[in-house]
Formats: sequence, C-alpha cells, structure tokens
Amino acid sequence: MAAPSPTTVQGDFDDASFTHQGVTSRFSRPDGGYVVTTEGPDGGLADFPVAWAFGVAPVQQYLLALPGGRLQALQIAWDVPGRRWFHLRPDEHTPPGDVLHWTGRSQTANSMCLVCHVTAFEKGYDAKGDTFRSRWVEPNVSCQACHGPGEGHVAWARMTPRPPLTEHLAAVREESATAQVDPCAPCHARRSELISRPLPGQPYLDGYQPSLLTAGLYHPDGQQLDEVFVDGSFRQSKMFRLGVTCVDCHDPHSGRPKHEGNALCLQCHGAQPNARFPSAAGPYDSRAHHFHPDGAVSCVGCHMPSKPYLQLQSRPDHALQVPRPDLSVKLGTPNACTGCHVEHSAQWAAEQVVAWYGPARARGPWWGEAFAAARAGQRDSSAGLAKLVGDPLAPAIVRATALDALGADESTALPLRLAATRDPDPQVRAAAADSLGVAPVEVLVQGTVPLLEDPVRAVRIAAARSLAPVPREWLDGGTLAALEAALAEDDAAQRLSLELPGSHFNFAVAAQRTGLVAEAEQHYLDALTLDPDFSPARANLTQLYVGSGRSVEAEQVLRVGLQRNPTQGELHYALGLLLAEQGRLADAAGSLEQAAQLLPTRARVHYNFGLALQQLGKREDAERVLLAAQRLDPADPEIVYALTVFYLQAGAPSRALPWAERLAVLRPGDASVEALLARARGAR
Repeated sequence: MAAPSPTTVQGDFDDASFTHQGVTSRFSRPDGGYVVTTEGPDGGLADFPVAWAFGVAPVQQYLLALPGGRLQALQIAWDVPGRRWFHLRPDEHTPPGDVLHWTGRSQTANSMCLVCHVTAFEKGYDAKGDTFRSRWVEPNVSCQACHGPGEGHVAWARMTPRPPLTEHLAAVREESATAQVDPCAPCHARRSELISRPLPGQPYLDGYQPSLLTAGLYHPDGQQLDEVFVDGSFRQSKMFRLGVTCVDCHDPHSGRPKHEGNALCLQCHGAQPNARFPSAAGPYDSRAHHFHPDGAVSCVGCHMPSKPYLQLQSRPDHALQVPRPDLSVKLGTPNACTGCHVEHSAQWAAEQVVAWYGPARARGPWWGEAFAAARAGQRDSSAGLAKLVGDPLAPAIVRATALDALGADESTALPLRLAATRDPDPQVRAAAADSLGVAPVEVLVQGTVPLLEDPVRAVRIAAARSLAPVPREWLDGGTLAALEAALAEDDAAQRLSLELPGSHFNFAVAAQRTGLVAEAEQHYLDALTLDPDFSPARANLTQLYVGSGRSVEAEQVLRVGLQRNPTQGELHYALGLLLAEQGRLADAAGSLEQAAQLLPTRARVHYNFGLALQQLGKREDAERVLLAAQRLDPADPEIVYALTVFYLQAGAPSRALPWAERLAVLRPGDASVEALLARARGAR
C-alpha cells in the first residue's frame, strides 16, 4: 500500500480506457494526480482521485476515496505482467447499490482490507453516521505489525549491559509450532476480529475467530474454494500436526519460498533425513514415486494444486493433500491429476492411481465423504461426523468443523462433545461449546460452565453464547458473573464490525435465543438495511415472523429477497414451506419446484415438493419426486414413510410392502410402522 506516485503506480493513466458491462472508465493524470473517471454510487460518471496504490504484483488495485472516510477498492485492476486493465468480476453485472459494485460495502477497504496491509490499524467506524475515521501508523506491513509495539525492544537495546530479552518483547515464540504459526495466521486466514488491537504473539483465538471448513469456503475434502488465504488449509495438513511452520518453507520477512522448485520440499523429503523430521525422508523426487518423466511434474503441482484469485494471483493449496481422484468421482471435488490431464476423466485418474500404488495406497484426508454427506443433509451423516470428532489423528480444524456440523442434532455424540470441551486445541473447545447449545440443559451446563474461565477469548465467547438462554436458576453466583463477563466480551467483539451485516445478525441471534423478539427483529432489519442480499438475516427474520404468527410479513420478506435474487434456492424453499402451511398448495408447489431445481442434492426439498404434488392430486409427478428424494437420502424414515403411504393410498399394497419393510428397519419397535406393515401385508 503506497501513496500514488510515478514510482508506485504501475497502471496506465495516460488517458487509457476500459469498458465493462457497457460502462467505459478512463484513467488520467490531470495536474499530476491520478484520476479514475467511472460509474459512481449514483450510476453517473464522475472523477475519483486515487488515494492509494494497493499491491505490487501480479495485480495492482487502486483505492478511491468516497464521502464518510471510505476507501473503496476499484474492481478494475492492473495486470502487471500483462500490462493491461481488466475487471476482477468479468462475468458479473454489479450495478450501483450492489455490495459487489466498487462503491459497495464488501469493497470498502476500511472493513475488508486495510488491517492486513498497514501497521497498527484503527478502523474508527461511527455507526450513527455510518462513517469512518480510520488511522494507522505506517501504510505497509512493518516490523511492529508482526512483532508488536517496539518501544520496549528499543529501550532494551539501549541498556548497558542488556538483560535477557523478556518474552513480551518477542511476538514469535519458539515453544511450539502453533505459537510460531499464530503470528502469521491473522493476515493469512479467513477470520473475524474479537478485539480491536490484538497483540502479535498472543494465542490466535484470543484475538480472532477463524472460519471453519464450511460450504462455500472449502470443498468437502478441505480443498480451497473461495478466497480463504492459506492458514485454514495449512492447519489441515499432516505437516502442521508434526510441527512444520511457515518459516520452514518461507522467509519470514519477504514471504518468498526459501528454495526454488522441488528443492523446497526436498529439505525434508529428500534422500538425506532432516534431523527434525527424519521419517519424512525418501525417494520422492523420482519416477518410483510420481510415475512421470523426470522434470515433468513438481511436488507442489501434485500436492499443492493452485487456484487463481484476483483473476491472476495463483495460490497453492496449503493443505498439502494426497491427490484423491477417487473422491472426485464420488463427490465432484477437484483433484490435481485431472487439473493437469484435462483431457481425461476423474475415473481414469482414479484407476491410474490404483494401478501405480495399489488399492491399499495411503488415502490421505478421509473427511471429505463425511462433510459431503452432512452438507447434503443426509440423515446418516451424524455417524461419520461423530467418528471425526473422536479421531485423535484428525486435524483440530477438521474436528471443530465436524462438531459444528453436528450442532443441530442434539442427541448425537454427547460424550464426545463433552470430551471435546477439554481438548488441548481452543478451536475444538470453542466448537464443542457451540455444539452443546442444543443439548439438554444439564449436559450443556456440565460442558460449558468450565469454559467460561477458559484462557482463550473465543472459547469463553462460544460458551457464553450457548449458556445465554439457560434459566438463571441453573447457575450459581460465580457462574453468572463469569457468564456476564464473557457475554460482554462477545458484545464488544460484535461492535467492532457494526458496518457489516454479520454483526447485526449475531446480535439478532443472541437476542432471539434469550426471547428478546423485538430486539432480534430490529437487528435482522439492520442487517438487511446494510446488505439486502444477506440471506442468513432474511431467512432468520422469516422464521421469527412465522414463530410470532406474522405470516404476511414473513411472506413479504421472502418475496423481496426473491425479487432481488431469483436464483436463491433457500428462499424459494422457505416460501414454499410457508405457503404450504397456509394451505396455498398450488403456489407452494411452484416455489418448491424452483427450490428443487436450484437445490438438486437436498433430499428434504424434493420430499416436501413431492408431498405438495401428492396433495394436489398429481400422483405421477409426486411419485417421481418422492423416489428422487429417497435416492438422495435412503436412510430418511420420513421419505420412506411417505412412499409407503403413497402406494397404500393408491391401492397398490404390493408396491407399498417393500417400503414398509424398509421403514420397519429404520424405525424398529415403532407401533405406527408395525401397523403400516401389517396393512401392506394384509391388503396384498
């Protein structure tokens, strides 16, 4: 990040132009400055001076100043090696008012960018005026950005004689691999802040809440999908678990790899053992390992496949996984093999791998299928998630993600969840506290009360959120004081980002948990005011209105959302369920049909669509849709029950019987199921 000058600005401002989606922007240098003439927030063309040049290579962006102290990242960027202007979202039409337009909130550098590109950043957001007075010490990443305030260090250096260097003067500590990775994580991870000025060198989760391996950010097997930077990927790796750190591969001050090509990996994986990791040595840089001609492949090409961000910036996946084309066949995830051999299928690649390494080869990451099943809403996914939670070899971020995915199932793996509250890793403890929020009160209290005194802030906050709805008579005086203190920490964390809808959403969820319906409603509305396309707030506000008997308002919320984004399957699904509850079956079926088309892998969507068709008398279509739902989730007893009843009502007991028998297996000892089974057998 640098002030614009002939030595810092690389883009062509010599009256150059660029056209995107019918808008022609111009780049000029009147009076020696740097100006972009482009579409402003009102839709008209206007001149915007460049406030800062942002980045060096391979992409340089430009921050333009808008009223209210906003620095906005222009979506037209400069391709440094290609010497051309280009748009970061070439296929998207983002008009003024859209959060993805360069003037929108998601492009406000004060919120989204600056904290990692300057030293000692203070956002200075005023919620009442919706303005910023952002400040920083240096417009770059200086020594103190990573090592903390340097005044004490300078004082120590001037001492004669010098005493031993005390711990608080050195942010990058040596006692563990995690302690060495944590200082890098805040700017190399998808995360939110818990305090305004985290001190470098403190435990990562004391100042930040990192994202889990959730849908939209990562593929089910943990490969990078959205812009997640690298920390969440690296924490999945076997290398991280065994003690490899960022600085084993990268120069800590330049960020560049310490060696070129395969030499970087051969520090540990060469023929000569590395004293720190002797078991890593082997003949890996040979045909015996990679089965390719010498020099045809690289270690990172197979184990760190790259994905481009900002169109041009190629980022290797730091999960360092074994290629899994077999998972690509099952789950549709990418793999390094067909990323290179684009002319072949994943099945071909999977067969090649078996031919080379045998069927018993090291399988690498094993959590993809469990997460894929959970994302698809499969009823039997809890068993796979619980297995991950209890697996001591699973990375902490994977176990935390499994706990998060288990959250809605209040009866599954309670002993494992309780055990996870005592896990050495704070991300697991925090996820365990979150997942116990749906457990019986006595279990919730048993597991989370001790976490109110946890040394790590993110864990205390997670425990407080889960305990907040518990009747106060369940808690003693000391616990109540600790709960209020942790809730205050959560409140302070959310207030750091009041310019973004997510904070208002979190406030709303907290208020709704404790029965403050009016307060929750206002926070959901505030979130939608900031971003009308923030779907979580729209979905929760709809549920709040439905629960309060305000179905007309619930329908209006959904329809406004669909007017803005007609391809949002979740909104169609919610509208279909709402209309069905009101008895408006024809309208409900239309909404559910669109939801099924947009959410083709969601069994429950197809199930509800099938029920609506059945009630409308469209039996042939209903049968087709219900069978499709059952294929998507064979273990869902409600779908099997619906098919049993469907065939019995159609006067086809012989077709109902196999479903009734399957239902008896899924619900053993259920009297109503036994009655259905007897009916199917007796009517044959």
